[in-house]
Amino acid sequence: MRTVQVTASGNGTAEGRTARPSLSAQAREALRQRIVDRRYPMGARLVEREVAQELEMSRIPVREALRALVAEGLLELLPHSGVRVRNLERDDVRQLYEVWEPLAVQASRLAARAVTDAAPARPPGLDALRACLERAERAAADDEAAHEVAAHTAFHEEVVALAGNPLLSRTMEQLSGQLQLLFGMRAEPAHMRAQHADMFRHIAAGDVESAAASTLLHVRDSRAVAVKSLFGDEDEAAGPAASSWR
Repeated sequence: MRTVQVTASGNGTAEGRTARPSLSAQAREALRQRIVDRRYPMGARLVEREVAQELEMSRIPVREALRALVAEGLLELLPHSGVRVRNLERDDVRQLYEVWEPLAVQASRLAARAVTDAAPARPPGLDALRACLERAERAAADDEAAHEVAAHTAFHEEVVALAGNPLLSRTMEQLSGQLQLLFGMRAEPAHMRAQHADMFRHIAAGDVESAAASTLLHVRDSRAVAVKSLFGDEDEAAGPAASSWR
């Protein structure tokens, strides 16, 4: 197993003072993508020096990116030194869905309400949602699982954007990395795309309660799929809605 040692540095060093945030953001995104598409599998140790060589960057932005991904929950600190890709345990999945479920449902409810409030105009966010659905369909047809996961993640992000609630957006940003990690680890059954299409239809129609109900069904089914993919058994806590697609 490859190891990557991450060293700590104080902010008062010349190295820290010359760090460029733009490079740090680029490193963070590159590392996040490698984690989500499983080039860095769960449990893999990441060494700052090796990651910097791989990304062809200095160690400063890489160090900052690793710290940021620890804060996002994609990486975890090792007892003595270094970091590794976080292992998702059953309790991690349960807790993540317990938090995401009400937020996702409320996002769809607010998005549908935003469509109604904007009538007769058509909010541009609807076109972005449709584009995500089309990207997912193309990725599935081409058997590109990573691209399909990215399209599904983007769909949920666009729902939040359409909802137009900055506090909800900031809260969801804190979950985004962990959701991407989870989505990348689970299977992507075809009916998940159909559920997104249902959500889109209700949101576009401004049907607040149907948008919320279809989202609840989707999130609970997503939880059941995740548990079965990761742990090989059923998730009784996912609720009755999860079984309606099987």
